[in-house]
Formats: sequence, C-alpha cells, structure tokens
Amino acid sequence: HARDVSVYLILDDIGSYKLFTGIEGRVFSGPPSKYSQTSTGGVLDAAGHFSKNDVCYEVSYIRPGSKWPFVKVEVTQHGGSHSDKWLEHELQNDFRNYFGLPGDSFVMRQLDGQTIMAYGAGGWTYRWLSGNKAIHIEYTDLMMTRPEPLEIVGAYLSKHPSSLKEMTSYDLRTYGNQAKWIRDEMERRLWLCDKWFQAQNADDVDIDRTLREIGVHLDVFLDYREKYYGVSATKEKEVLAQYLYTKNAHAISNKLDRYKRWWSNNRGKAIALP
Repeated sequence: HARDVSVYLILDDIGSYKLFTGIEGRVFSGPPSKYSQTSTGGVLDAAGHFSKNDVCYEVSYIRPGSKWPFVKVEVTQHGGSHSDKWLEHELQNDFRNYFGLPGDSFVMRQLDGQTIMAYGAGGWTYRWLSGNKAIHIEYTDLMMTRPEPLEIVGAYLSKHPSSLKEMTSYDLRTYGNQAKWIRDEMERRLWLCDKWFQAQNADDVDIDRTLREIGVHLDVFLDYREKYYGVSATKEKEVLAQYLYTKNAHAISNKLDRYKRWWSNNRGKAIALP
C-alpha cells in the first residue's frame, strides 16, 4: 500500500518538521508506523457524512526536540458517490455553531494563491477540498505562541491544490451565505434520512442503526425549522421519540415524507438570522 499512500501523504520530512514514526521506548505502542489508513469519512464523519467507499489516511510531523506529534494531517479520499455533493458544506460544519452560524475564529485564507478554510483557537486547523479529497491539518497550541506550520500546509497545497473558489472571511458572514448554509443543512439532513432508508432497504445496514441515524438527522432538521421558520418542534420530537422507541420505521418514513413536502413549500422563504 505504500505506493498508494504516497499519492495522498508526504512520507518525508517537510522543512524543519520531521515525519513522526512512533515513540521510542513505548513497548505497548507496537512497531513504529508512519501512517494510519482507515475506511472512514475522516473528519467529516462528525458532520454525519454518509461515508461509503471512503478511505482516510493520517500522518503526523514533529518539530526537532519534540517527542509528541505536533502537526496532524488527514487526507480523505471520498468515494465519488452522491454524498460528495455535500463535501464543502460538511467541511465547514465544525467551524459553525449548532445553528449554522460561523464562529468568530472561522476564517477564509489565501495561501500560495489558493483558498483554504482555517479555524484559530488553541492552535490552528486548516481545511480544503481538492476535487473529492478532503485535506485537514491541525496542531495544538493553547497559548497561540508557536509559529504556524505553514511549510506543511504549503507542501500539501502543492500536492493537493485547493478546488475551493476564492472567498473572504467577510463573504462567509453575508446574509446570503449564512442563509444558504442553513437551508442546505436542512436539506442535507432530510437527504441523509432518505440515504439511510435506502441503505437499509438494500440490506447494507440493520434497522437499529438506520433509525438511530435518522433520529439524529430529524432532530437537527426540527431544531432548525423551529429556530428559522417558527414551527414548534416539541410535539414532533415527542412523537418521533415514541416511533423510534417502538422501531416503527413505517411511521417514521411517513413523517419524513411530510417534512419533505413541507420543505419543498417553504425552502424559499426568507429567514431571520440572529
């Protein structure tokens, strides 16, 4: 796999940063390894990304004299499925609050003439897309006194050029951008419910996991609908909780159809941002 991995990761030192290959003297850590490879959606799993046929590669780099990984790099090759249409949206998820508004520390930056997302709090996190590859680089620096690992970010931008369109931090905070992200999030959550039902019908996943996932996505949809469209979520959540408890997939599917009809009639309405 080493040849395949080198398509995604840089398995050499980068400038003053050394490739991390394990901690000497830690017997229980097993043999030193240069990287890890998992069949996950990587950092996008936290956003509920539907990760089928995704492969995530991770590697770390340290500064001279340091024993612990200082900079972690994750490159995820997404599967080329329909869920890839949400990649850029999902990449922003961690940098926004629960209701989709961008955090103060979420910025868009230009590096080597390319646009990347960045979040600066207790260190820096950098993200961008290169086609259907998601690149995530992070390091911890609670006091924010260490130099940023721009050598590493630059090296990965050379290897995986950003396909994000040029955007500024101001653009992120326009009414149009924020309202679009919120509407897209509501649509994505309904889309994910459909996706899980389809997977269950194809016998890819069991009904317990399907209903658990759908319960999470409908909760978010109902919270957003209440906040931005003024439709109370309390009774709907009570009914859904009962359906989930009794594993009544048919009733939940009917509810989902009702929400989708409501959404198609209301998606275009203006929403009030706080």
